[in-house]
Amino acid sequence: MADEEVRQLLKDIKITKFKTRDEQEVIGYYEVLELVFDSFSEIKLSESYVKQLHRLMLKHSTKDKRHRGHYKNLPNKVAATYPTGEQKTIFATTAPALVEGKMFALIEWTNRQWNENTIHPLIVPAIFVYEFLSIHPFQDGNGRLSRLLTTLFLLQQGYEFMQYISFENHIEKNKKAYYDALMAAQRKRTTGKDTIEKWLVFFLESLKTLTEKLGKKYDVFKQKGGYLNERQKILKAFIIEQRAVKFADLSAAFPDISPNTLKKDVQYLKAEQVITAVGQGKGTVYVVKQQV
Repeated sequence: MADEEVRQLLKDIKITKFKTRDEQEVIGYYEVLELVFDSFSEIKLSESYVKQLHRLMLKHSTKDKRHRGHYKNLPNKVAATYPTGEQKTIFATTAPALVEGKMFALIEWTNRQWNENTIHPLIVPAIFVYEFLSIHPFQDGNGRLSRLLTTLFLLQQGYEFMQYISFENHIEKNKKAYYDALMAAQRKRTTGKDTIEKWLVFFLESLKTLTEKLGKKYDVFKQKGGYLNERQKILKAFIIEQRAVKFADLSAAFPDISPNTLKKDVQYLKAEQVITAVGQGKGTVYVVKQQV
């Protein structure tokens, strides 16, 4: 779906009937993402919870009704479709009969790493995603679920910027590099000597690219004065009009705003570099920064 189509669809989250498979998948993904954002600190990684997330992600998808929330019972090799229409098999995934054992081992390993804290918290989800995609435990939706789990893991490890970036969008725009990295890792998987350096580099560089883009957006945001609520906008306008004010001037001009709230607003305006303070103590004067 195009960006505008997604925006239009998400305007009304109460929609219960969707016209296309794309719409069904977008809503399901969005709802699980919201759940992850709201509850990541309470979510414990387990097979049952991974299945639950899969079920929720596909709950609107009519074609996936039979298998959502359940491990696959049919083989599902991974194939990449390039812009030319050419398809390439990336790798043969784990046989259905072996999935449960492989998933148990992967989740046990991941939880152990979080507890022992001996591997960098950016490396653990990268390895998890590689193994998860190699197993491909569900009949469909494995890629989307791996990105949701990546977001979950990084939020749990304190990387709160994950709320403002999209791995899903990045993968969509860099499919060739994504598939190439996975294929490079998979070449020796059947021998047990698979090497994942290229995949790790892709994963970490993707994070670097996304955080750099986020940083540039934040720089623009700060130049515009950051996010100001209506009360803070009024304070800013007053300071511009008066050219320079003391805290006492603000208290006198806005008697309906409590001193504590006013102090917090002034601190926020300073932190966002909207205003700057000149002087100290009661003699401190506040001016809009662009005037300095």
